[in-house]
Amino acid sequence: MIANENRSELLQSLKEGSFSAFEKLYNLYSGKLYNFMMRLSSGNQYMAEEVVQQTFIRLWEVREKVDPTENFVSYLCTIARNLSMNMYQHQTVEYIYTEYLLKSNPDRDHQTEESTDLRFLNDYIDSLAEELPPSRKKIFLLSKRQGYTNKEIAEKMGISESTVATQLSLAVKFMREQFAKHYDKLILVLWAFFVNEMQ
Repeated sequence: MIANENRSELLQSLKEGSFSAFEKLYNLYSGKLYNFMMRLSSGNQYMAEEVVQQTFIRLWEVREKVDPTENFVSYLCTIARNLSMNMYQHQTVEYIYTEYLLKSNPDRDHQTEESTDLRFLNDYIDSLAEELPPSRKKIFLLSKRQGYTNKEIAEKMGISESTVATQLSLAVKFMREQFAKHYDKLILVLWAFFVNEMQ
């Protein structure tokens, strides 16, 4: 990682209109920002590329406002966050929701899970599950947390597979609605987690 004093010099040059300094900053941080956006969007390559390009275009446009003494990574991520929120609205949380809930794997390696710093999301999902009716909650947790198939759940609970499917569908609909309602808060927490990894 570039030393703070060298980064400050680059930022000062950028502030003064140096395109060479801009290119160096782009080369240093565009890859990290891209990886950041790929994780945040659960692998949406188009979204990641678009946000990275728009972020650096915006950085050049506001270069005179850059403060070389401030945290550049946080500044860059703030631009990217605002752009992604404006450009894609609820899509970011929707992708994360799909990746970590609908496609959840109960056997996923815990070390990998910890490295993503998204454990809070699972905690949030668990808190939402507490609001479900008891039988729906049990079906949801058996499916999404313990990996039981619909058939296995039906046999375990003595109900039909169609009932299991219906209850899961209702649970997922509820989760999606709650994610949509609390989008702004969730996306801000997600950015706070990920920004630290780019420092």
